[in-house]
Amino acid sequence: MRERTADLLDWYDVHARVMPWRTSPADKRAGTRPDPYAVWLSEVMLQQTTVAAVTDYFTRFTARWPTVTDLAAAEDGDVMAEWAGLGYYARARNLLKCARAVVADHGGSFPADHAALLALPGIGPYTAAAISSIAFDLPHAVLDGNVERVMARIYDEHTPLPAAKPILMTHTAALTPSERPGDYAQAVMDLGATICTPKSPACGICPWRDPCLARQRGTAPELPRKTPKKTKPVRHGTVYVARRPDGAYLLERRPDRGLLGGMLGWPGSDWVDVSIERPAGTPPVDTTWTKVQGEVRHTFTHFHLILTVMLTETDAEPHTGRFLTQAEFGPSDLPTVMRKAFDLTRH
Repeated sequence: MRERTADLLDWYDVHARVMPWRTSPADKRAGTRPDPYAVWLSEVMLQQTTVAAVTDYFTRFTARWPTVTDLAAAEDGDVMAEWAGLGYYARARNLLKCARAVVADHGGSFPADHAALLALPGIGPYTAAAISSIAFDLPHAVLDGNVERVMARIYDEHTPLPAAKPILMTHTAALTPSERPGDYAQAVMDLGATICTPKSPACGICPWRDPCLARQRGTAPELPRKTPKKTKPVRHGTVYVARRPDGAYLLERRPDRGLLGGMLGWPGSDWVDVSIERPAGTPPVDTTWTKVQGEVRHTFTHFHLILTVMLTETDAEPHTGRFLTQAEFGPSDLPTVMRKAFDLTRH
């Protein structure tokens, strides 16, 4: 086990990916310690999101709120607007709750303690382990999708995910060293992202090619196995895009709880199963509405959505929401599905 870990760390020292939130092995040897705020922020952003998608968001967030104390003092609406387009908006709400808890309960510094991290809002077992390991070099096993794939192949584990998670976690924990656990955790992630990829893994240049059972048995491309996903249901609904002659748009902020919670959006109907007649909802302004040609299609984690878009220009007083001026609102403040509705009105 120790030799296997050493081989991987030697590989990581040369091939570590460069990321704005990461402290390189060379910088760590020179005495630079990872910033727990950067580690936490990146891990929250990376949940179910790619590195490529997260990089620009991370850079903007840290430029605007350089410390967890700065983020804790931010306006909720400003943070939600910066998060717009990144998806899974409960993460943004929990981001603020966690930042404020770190300031209120820990003096503005993330605790170097796994149990204390786990007690913070929005931090689950994976994120607590990642912060403990990467930020504080505590030997906690970190298991993300890349690591699951590497472990399934190294041990030729054919139990399908998600049932295989406890088995793969046992393997991950057994390999996690007491020295440089943070570098080790990132090394396995990098191995999965760059060499032990889902399709066509580059086994010939892998530092773990010799002990890899799946390579020996020719099963690597089919691992990890996954339980087939259920077919996603389809829902539909209607949204109303109202523009005032001076360029202001009628928007409402969605309730904190639920899908797109706390985000700006267009007033509209409920989203119901396609087997039910498409709901029109109640128009937010008494005026003449025009149906926009085409429709919005968007996929959430648990369902597909189809939206009809209604458009008007009016200066009438709305029943719900409020008109936001061009100085108060930009399309980039909208979550992706609402931005799609806006874009449809511009065609």
